[in-house]
Amino acid sequence: MFALYVVFCISAGTQSVPALLEVRRVMGSRKNRRRLSIIIPTFNGATRIGNCLEALLPQAARHAANVLVIDDGSVDQTAEVVKRYHNVRLIGQPNAGPAAARNRGAAEALGEVIVFIDDDCVPAPKWLDAMLQAFNDSDVVGAKGVYRTRQRNVIARFVQIEYEDRYRRMKKQRYIDFVDTYSAAFLRERFLETEGYDTSFPVACAEDAELSYRMSTRGWKMKFVPDAVVSHTHPDTVVGYLKKKYKFAYWRMLALRKTPKKGLKDSHTPQLMKLQLFFMPALLIGLAFDLTGRSLWPSAVVAAAFLISAMPFVIRAAIKDPLVGLVSPLLLVMRSSAQLLGVVAGLMYVRRCSQLEPRQSETRSAA
Repeated sequence: MFALYVVFCISAGTQSVPALLEVRRVMGSRKNRRRLSIIIPTFNGATRIGNCLEALLPQAARHAANVLVIDDGSVDQTAEVVKRYHNVRLIGQPNAGPAAARNRGAAEALGEVIVFIDDDCVPAPKWLDAMLQAFNDSDVVGAKGVYRTRQRNVIARFVQIEYEDRYRRMKKQRYIDFVDTYSAAFLRERFLETEGYDTSFPVACAEDAELSYRMSTRGWKMKFVPDAVVSHTHPDTVVGYLKKKYKFAYWRMLALRKTPKKGLKDSHTPQLMKLQLFFMPALLIGLAFDLTGRSLWPSAVVAAAFLISAMPFVIRAAIKDPLVGLVSPLLLVMRSSAQLLGVVAGLMYVRRCSQLEPRQSETRSAA
């Protein structure tokens, strides 16, 4: 066909040369294009997944990507909603958790690159283009995008600034070691080589950190892609926010079980945030000294130290959003308390898992 078009252009004259060059460029880009699969795990996502697919499918068509929705045992109308969309492959399975659903999608995928997005995310028009650009670097095996929100509630605005503060850290690094599932891409061959996400995580929390850490310890490179934007609904109440922070801290302990050195430093977690975990215990100790010594200086010193540690974030938040900056110190105190409780409970859970494993191994051997 291309040869026939060349003959036509020659007979039509030189004015058709630009068109000829454009056809050559398009055909060449299609020839070199990576095969691509997009995977969306969902559980009872009937009210959410339509918005995701509406924004995603035009991008998928542009890249000739196949889209897989893994229905993880939903009991609502999720399957009926997904079936309304053409060119989407729906795969159902008994409820096994989001990690298992993502792994099932990767096993069924056809693409050389697999891209994950959550069912409550709405990708921006150029999201997929940006994600794929990361793989122009031949050393890259994984890529991570970013959250944005249109919410105007002050708690949701605080959460967004909290994310952006971490993105600011990642922008400074050529490669990262933390890829969140809400906007993630991997070379499928490498993903399968690691056996994918750890299915011992029953909820959508920290299984992405655990996989990222495992990949990083192998020396594999992952890249932060700030232009790969998905819209998301953040927690908009104090209780909802603190529950999420507790949950993240709890399951992060399981993620660190296999790669404990990542507890010291990773590309995602601010070091000052780890220090702030000790604020509440230190404050209680300070208050105890205050009561016995009849002075206020121990607790005042602790409070001052916390405020100093929080000040860089508070200043950056205030520049972006003065109201968020004003409430940040209090929210950071509550965050550190929720995270500390999550860490303690998570460590207890990890200890129980460690104690059960030898017993399970002995039972299997006896059988």
